[in-house]
Amino acid sequence: MKSTVIMGSLTRRQSGLRDALVDLFLAKGFLQFTLDDIAAELSCSKRTLYALAESKEQLAVLAVREFFRRSTDQVEAAIARTRAHGRRLTGYLEAVAAALAPASRAFTDDVANFPPAREIYERNTEAAARRVRELIDEGCREGAFRTVDSTFVAEVVTASMRRITSGELTAATGLNDAQAYRELAKLTLAAVRR
Repeated sequence: MKSTVIMGSLTRRQSGLRDALVDLFLAKGFLQFTLDDIAAELSCSKRTLYALAESKEQLAVLAVREFFRRSTDQVEAAIARTRAHGRRLTGYLEAVAAALAPASRAFTDDVANFPPAREIYERNTEAAARRVRELIDEGCREGAFRTVDSTFVAEVVTASMRRITSGELTAATGLNDAQAYRELAKLTLAAVRR
């Protein structure tokens, strides 16, 4: 599939439209929409949408990419001033939960069922795993955590994150995503705490 999502700077109107598109897709998913549906939901013309991307599929890619970019910024901002290693680790996972909270089940199902969006999700999950590993390594170097295999712990966290986002963990435990991330944060900290 050709990937020609608009890059570079957007006008204020286009930025607002992109943000509204992200919010719409987070609330309702995106696979069931036609371009006409999207234009009606956003009170704009299809021509206006084509200024953002060449197709409905590319609009979905644009929205998913923007959602994860905003989420990453939100998560990093949440721990930027925190110095205590345990709090940075749990704060990171709790911030991931908060960032993902607006994503409806329809959105996460559509991401899972649309390969370009799933690829973006996978890249972001891998980046989160690297970040968890970095936070654990920092804590180990500083003596705040016991020595553990940070790659293993990060992989377990990543597998749990995937199960949370897919809905599998909710089905198995009854915990919503935010509750599951809080439990994952406590479990991860318990695994590395001295």
